[in-house]
Amino acid sequence: MKQLRLGVLAGLFIVAGVLSWAGARLWDTLGTLPGVPLAAPIVLAAIAVVLLATALSLRSRLRAQRERRPGAKGVDPLMAARAVVFAQASALVAALVCGMYGGTGVCLLGSLDDPARRDQAIYAGFSVLAGVGVVAAAFFLERVCKLPDDEDENGQGAAA
Repeated sequence: MKQLRLGVLAGLFIVAGVLSWAGARLWDTLGTLPGVPLAAPIVLAAIAVVLLATALSLRSRLRAQRERRPGAKGVDPLMAARAVVFAQASALVAALVCGMYGGTGVCLLGSLDDPARRDQAIYAGFSVLAGVGVVAAAFFLERVCKLPDDEDENGQGAAA
């Protein structure tokens, strides 16, 4: 399984942000703008909390397993792989959603004097921050579940 790359996530964020900004500008010429729901930052923050809780749980279980504590509950490799896939999928979707709300928020910055649009810009900003939290938690979970390298200093595997 390949690791997440920050460049890919940043590229998704930028492309989604530019497309969303252009779409919001086009939509704004009609006199209305699609709203940023209040639930957007809340849902993204909840996903970040679930990812962080999963990472902390797996980290403590792996530490107990490494230290061979009596009664330590091991980590099923398939469960760890599923957690990593969940983290990667969440990070990719969060990058897209952050870009979308970020582009809309940038478009809304020109009309902060209107209270409704100011609230929408605030919701968009919090959505971007919560999305960054999702990406950070996903990287942490992926780091927790990473297998140690099998190679020694000479570049030969342990089986050699």
